[in-house]
Amino acid sequence: MFDHPMPRTFQNRFSTQYRCYSVSMLAGPNDRSDVEKGGKIIMPPSALDQLSRLNITYPMLFKLTNKNSDRMTHCGVLEFVADEGICYLPHWMMQNLLLEEGGLVQVESVNLMVATYSKFQPQSPDFLDITNPKAVLENALRNFACLTTGDVVAINYNEKIYELRVMETKPDKAVSIIECDMNVDFDAPLGYKEPERCYKAPEEPTEEGDPSTWTDMDMRFRAFTGSGNRLDGKKKGIEPSPIPIDPSDIKRGIPNYEYKVGRITFIRNSRPLPRKTEDVRRHKIQFIAFSGEGKSLRKKGGRKP
Repeated sequence: MFDHPMPRTFQNRFSTQYRCYSVSMLAGPNDRSDVEKGGKIIMPPSALDQLSRLNITYPMLFKLTNKNSDRMTHCGVLEFVADEGICYLPHWMMQNLLLEEGGLVQVESVNLMVATYSKFQPQSPDFLDITNPKAVLENALRNFACLTTGDVVAINYNEKIYELRVMETKPDKAVSIIECDMNVDFDAPLGYKEPERCYKAPEEPTEEGDPSTWTDMDMRFRAFTGSGNRLDGKKKGIEPSPIPIDPSDIKRGIPNYEYKVGRITFIRNSRPLPRKTEDVRRHKIQFIAFSGEGKSLRKKGGRKP
């Protein structure tokens, strides 16, 4: 019966349960607010001892599961300084897992594919106030190890916390973002409304009205309607008032019915030329060179002796 001994199998996956608490419950003189700004947890030293005995790949990535609510997410590890049986999570991660202080969470080691694409949806229109949101998000994701589709991550910028939902990740629903070249896209923020644009309807051209209705323009500027002043200071006559415009003086423009798009027509003055100008033009046309008569300084009749 001992001819075929059963081979021994070694467990190569880390899996255990911890009671989780938020980072604010971590005892110590140092401020650990850096844990809240990322997607990594703090585990006990025994976890490091167990992980070093297993044949796991680096970087260390873990899957966190709340079996009571069937919620899960993924994270990295920051330090191994927690008390035994306890792990500390960022507050936003506990909200995604629906965990309360002291709740049980299942921690398992996993291998994730490297991310190539991710899409985020800001949970508030205030995120649009950031001048360069992609640069802000890229800087914040340096504190994260992985992303999970459906999670709502929190980033801190200018002493304000912005929440973003992970809408999509490629090539898998959970990806590693350590040393990767990832394309980032944004969806419209939750509750965002496009600004309404007011389009004015083009006004229809009105028909030419009665010239008697144009008398509203009778107070416009007219040249040489002012009053003059004398050097001796005397006033003569009554100061003139603006002369009303006679409707018959208003001339309407004549449209160019031969207008073609893309062509500019320069209209010249077609009034008949004065008579004197016409005579000059005829004279110029009839001009013949060297056709004049010469004159001599000497008198006619011959030379005196």
